[in-house]
Amino acid sequence: MIILIFPIIAGCYKLRGHYGGAKSFDPVSRNISVNDIALPPGYKIESLVSGLTFPTGITFDNDGNVYVIEAGYSYGELWTVPRLLQVESNGQLKEIARGEKNGPWTGIDYHDGNFFIAEGGQLEGGKILKISKEGKISVLADNLPSFGDHHTNSPVVGDDGYVYFGQGVATNSGIVGEDNFRYGWLKRHPEFHDIPCKDITLNGQNFETKNFLTDQKEKVRTGAYSPYGTSTVANQVIKGKVPCSGAVMRVPVNGGTLEVVAWGLRNPFGLTFSESGKLFVTENSYDTRGSRPGFGTGDVLWSIEPGTWYGWPDFAEGRPMQSKDFETNKNDPQFLLAVHPGTPPKPVAIFGVHSSANGLDFSRSNSFGHKGEVFVAQFGDMAPEVGRIYGPVGFKVVRVNIETGVINDFVVNKGRVNAPASQSGSGGIERPIDVKFDPAGTSLYIVDFGVMPITKEGPSPKKETGVIWKVEKNEISKVTNK
Repeated sequence: MIILIFPIIAGCYKLRGHYGGAKSFDPVSRNISVNDIALPPGYKIESLVSGLTFPTGITFDNDGNVYVIEAGYSYGELWTVPRLLQVESNGQLKEIARGEKNGPWTGIDYHDGNFFIAEGGQLEGGKILKISKEGKISVLADNLPSFGDHHTNSPVVGDDGYVYFGQGVATNSGIVGEDNFRYGWLKRHPEFHDIPCKDITLNGQNFETKNFLTDQKEKVRTGAYSPYGTSTVANQVIKGKVPCSGAVMRVPVNGGTLEVVAWGLRNPFGLTFSESGKLFVTENSYDTRGSRPGFGTGDVLWSIEPGTWYGWPDFAEGRPMQSKDFETNKNDPQFLLAVHPGTPPKPVAIFGVHSSANGLDFSRSNSFGHKGEVFVAQFGDMAPEVGRIYGPVGFKVVRVNIETGVINDFVVNKGRVNAPASQSGSGGIERPIDVKFDPAGTSLYIVDFGVMPITKEGPSPKKETGVIWKVEKNEISKVTNK
């Protein structure tokens, strides 16, 4: 099935505005059946490991050994233990290292005998960790602005000796409000807000809400890049600093000065380099929530040009938010900035609205096929928390032609509606969050976060439901290709 650059929702489905059952974080039984998963002709899939709790990333050492991380935190305010695990040849898991209560661990890379992990930092601020094979942990960067909606994400080591990583923004679209109170962090960090990488000038637009921190009978007004309840004025300058939110940053592999690579990104989650050394990033776009909701903005694949501003909080998909394309019934999203730091470029590709395009990797081998295309894990929507939609969006792995922007499904559950397996009652995939090719380039590994229904109280992630899937060519295809 081919999806053009602009997201299309096919079929006539009832508007998804209902919630699931009662909220519970208890483990659930998960049926696993490869027969419930659709693949292109010539490929096969198997379940490599199951029973993981919130897995988010995978990597390989120079010998091809497989390592995965468990996040230690999930939306829904559920805390567990972040762990680095080796998948042994017999399928057993060996713990290499564990973190403390500062998850989520959101991504991992291996380079020159060490693991590099992004620690999301929901309680203590984000960090970039360096972990030896013996499990010794050191910190390359800390105090990253990661207390909010989005976290420190997905490190990848470049050929230049730097660790590149994404830092998400605190809010949906620049304004701290009721939605952040619901997410839990505003109660813990009432002073927290978004931080620009460079000086910006505001329009002075403010948004009124109930005072959720003290007395809901009172009203407060909140401006952009400001703490909850702090108003702004026209032409007010907000000083930029580093580290900042909504950016790709980098730090030397042995530690040192933190640098901004690009900024104006809402939630740069997945990072990877092409064979030519070009950095590509997936961005999770605006939700229809909060004081300044965005409507109809697809997730994006960017080719990163150093020093470029990518448009947040006033642009989506390289187009202005101040447009009929992105209007909502509540508020038309007017510009927050009086002067824009630049003109955002056009994205490489645009994914489905609320699809949550996350981890990605390039195919580098003709043995697997689609060499030069990038494979992307789509975690899937969190409706109706993020906005109402027609039918489930995401919940699959796609491949993207970076020259044309054309997106094709690659791994998807069978059935008329592309829902997570638990919703359709099948044994297929749930919420893919990362993909990675092995060093030989012949197998694609998929990290499946596990079961996470959205209830009236919010996300209800289920422990011990995460799976690692492995996709490769079947033997008949291998013979045919020789």
